[in-house]
Amino acid sequence: MNLAKLQEETPRHQMPSGLTEDEVKFSREKHGRNCITQKKRQGFWRSFIASFGDPVIKILLAALAVNVLFIAQHANWFESVGIALAILLATLVSTLSEYGSESAFEKLQEEASKIQCRVQRASGLQEIPVDEIVVGDLILLQAGDRVPADGRMSQGQLEVDQSALNGESKEAKKRPVPLGIHDPVENSFLNPALVFSGTVVCAGEGIMEVTHVGDHTFYGHIGTEIQEETRESPLRHRLNGLAADIGKFGYIAATISVLAYLFNSIVIDNGFDLARINDMLSSWHFMLPLLIQACTLGVTVVVMAVPEGLPMMITVVLSANMRRMLKDHVLVRKLIGIETAGSLNILFSDKTGTLTSGKLEVVQFADGTGRLRSREQLTRQSTALCGILKDSIQYNCAAALEKQRAIGGNATDRAVMEFAGQLSGGHDHLEKFTLLPFSSQDKMMITAVSKGWNAILVKGAPEKILPHCTHYYDETGEACVFTSRFAVERMLKDFTEKAMRVIVIAVAPPKTHTPAQLKDLTLVGLLAIRDDIRPQTLSGVAQVQRAGVQTVMITGDSAATATAIAKELGLIQSPAHLVITSDQLKTMSDEKLTEILPDIRVIARALPSDKSRLVRVAQGRGFVVGMTGDGVNDAPALKLADIGFSMGSGTEVAKEASDIVIMDNRFDSIAKAICYGRTIFKSIRKFIIYQMSTCFCAVGVTIIGPLINVDFPITVIQMLWINMVMDTLSGLAFSGEKARQEYMDEAPKSRSEAIINPYMKNQIAVSSIYAIILCLAFLKSSYFSMMDSQSHLYSLTAFFALFMFCTIFRSFNARTHNFNIFSGICSNLSFLWIMGLITLAQMVILYYGGSIFRTIPLSLKDLITVVLLAFTVIPVDLLRKYCIRHSKYPQST
Repeated sequence: MNLAKLQEETPRHQMPSGLTEDEVKFSREKHGRNCITQKKRQGFWRSFIASFGDPVIKILLAALAVNVLFIAQHANWFESVGIALAILLATLVSTLSEYGSESAFEKLQEEASKIQCRVQRASGLQEIPVDEIVVGDLILLQAGDRVPADGRMSQGQLEVDQSALNGESKEAKKRPVPLGIHDPVENSFLNPALVFSGTVVCAGEGIMEVTHVGDHTFYGHIGTEIQEETRESPLRHRLNGLAADIGKFGYIAATISVLAYLFNSIVIDNGFDLARINDMLSSWHFMLPLLIQACTLGVTVVVMAVPEGLPMMITVVLSANMRRMLKDHVLVRKLIGIETAGSLNILFSDKTGTLTSGKLEVVQFADGTGRLRSREQLTRQSTALCGILKDSIQYNCAAALEKQRAIGGNATDRAVMEFAGQLSGGHDHLEKFTLLPFSSQDKMMITAVSKGWNAILVKGAPEKILPHCTHYYDETGEACVFTSRFAVERMLKDFTEKAMRVIVIAVAPPKTHTPAQLKDLTLVGLLAIRDDIRPQTLSGVAQVQRAGVQTVMITGDSAATATAIAKELGLIQSPAHLVITSDQLKTMSDEKLTEILPDIRVIARALPSDKSRLVRVAQGRGFVVGMTGDGVNDAPALKLADIGFSMGSGTEVAKEASDIVIMDNRFDSIAKAICYGRTIFKSIRKFIIYQMSTCFCAVGVTIIGPLINVDFPITVIQMLWINMVMDTLSGLAFSGEKARQEYMDEAPKSRSEAIINPYMKNQIAVSSIYAIILCLAFLKSSYFSMMDSQSHLYSLTAFFALFMFCTIFRSFNARTHNFNIFSGICSNLSFLWIMGLITLAQMVILYYGGSIFRTIPLSLKDLITVVLLAFTVIPVDLLRKYCIRHSKYPQST
């Protein structure tokens, strides 16, 4: 039956005429257009300007301003250019890593704009663009149409695929229901009278009356939600705290260095003579250059205290691991999401398409003796029973096979038809005649076949068919007396408890045409159908739980079905673990939900709004929240969560709203992402130990230097070289660390946990203090011939070499907390290559840096002496590690 016929068969007095042009205009003015409003988004340049508010950048801006003021005094424009370049690179890298196009909303709009629909109006049947629909319009729907707005069925019957919105693969039946009879909850997917924008008609024909358009549709609410701003990532949150602490340290250190320099120049150099000190203070001729020099020293200390290379190092680490993850079928869309995955406390996982395949399949078969066989076992057999089963399905099904792919019918029909296509035997060209099409009332289908096998085929619900079975087919195709009813019914119960849908296949005697005539049926068998759990899901769930990440399944299934699946997945392992339905969720306050959240393992009969609420409540509790999904309905929660995982087979809207796309649709790939994230966070912490030790050593030497008559032992250019180039290369070396499964045994890091933990503080302090002592002893000791026999510039060059090689050797200490500094180096040989390249680059600077880097060539003997002295940082750190092993300090980062 087509739409024209539907209209013809409807009595004239019942056929609504549709809206007039004036009514359309009035409705559009009152309810708006059928399009989603796009919020104004922050552009790239606004994001770039906003990045200058970072505490580290503010410190460098202040340093640059002071440096520019005094550039004429010391005529060294290299330092100003160097600081400006550091600011530009740091802000640009930060902006690029944080700025992401809001393409999820654009994709949503793009998909919606492609819809054309047929509308019945007073002037006749029209085909118009979707955005011209108004509230009150009558939309004519057929199989294959996409519903353009939210509305209510007024005529006909439909089977609608709502999976894009509610995540469930089973089609929903839609029909007109009087308002007074059903009294449905608004926007309930279970309401047979309501249809929703974005769903697809699979079968049937009908007319819907539009009740909501644009922003007011369910689809529109999703569009609004995915445009909302999300909170900053855990890593960015921790780095902001670190930057604030470094900023305070930098300002304090700069102040101390200025005061120390002035004290040395005014008090110590004047031999503590009050008269001479007073004369100097009263003379601007002496004091102005001195103040300028002191401020320059302060700028130098600030530059040394700030790890300018840290933003670039983080981007380098994330980018390097992004390429590795792609090889593991994990596509990272937002760099910062990699580390966030490693910080997860709780993961909300959509069931359909994520934990399960998202497609109904025949998974098991039970014959008339109660013998159970898997799909794979049955498709490998070639028995008479297999042939009967194949014929009973393919000639008594609303679906059809096209190149081994089932088309037409509902999801159950397609599942059994694809299964039948894999069976052997049967007849190729039977003639069939459908006696009773499947309906929700009869719950069965009856078909007569002939021309090769004369039989009446019956397929349907167990309660409708099984009681009438008196015989069954054995393996040879012979009909035997049905004596195993108890075993078959027990098998049916097992299937039901495992959340499987069961279809009974039987053959009826001749002249059986109606359900009332069913008797003396011969049972072929029971088909157990389910949206089956993916093969790797069980191991993936186990890995995620091993990592201490609470996993919560969200599904539209009933509580009983969801509980069965959750137990099979291993999500429910204790009586304390809770299964909550959406209705129960609605009655709970956020405070109550927050209280019981750690015990929740399943949310059944879930609505899309439940997902976003769960994310917000979990974030309010301080959790780092992950969300998986593949449908349009998942997009808001994917966007809101700290880390959103979408499946490669999911909708484009879900992919665009997510941070990471699991290309192979395997849940265990999420576990891989968590392991990568934890490895990256470890690498960042190791790099911070390495760089902060270098910065603190430089600050300490620069502050104390003036007090021992060594002004500017390290220049701004030298420090910028170390922080910007050398440390960026070092970051690349640290980024090569492979993901280690041992990290999955650690508890998740709290979002509020500081990035520098006690172990790191210990290593930074010991390393920095020893290096400061070594460097100052080097500067003042007369033991080294170079200090007595060569120029002051030669001595400072040797000191710079010592400082550089201490930094290089320190990288080996920071790379591992083990006594063996080469532990695991075979899995990161790039570390050795990069550190070798850094050493070579430093040698070039040392011998050819000239006036820019304030260096002159060293003799081979002095170079070897410096290298050996620098090497002592390794045994000192080994001693520290030995003491740590016998103390209460944490054993690693």
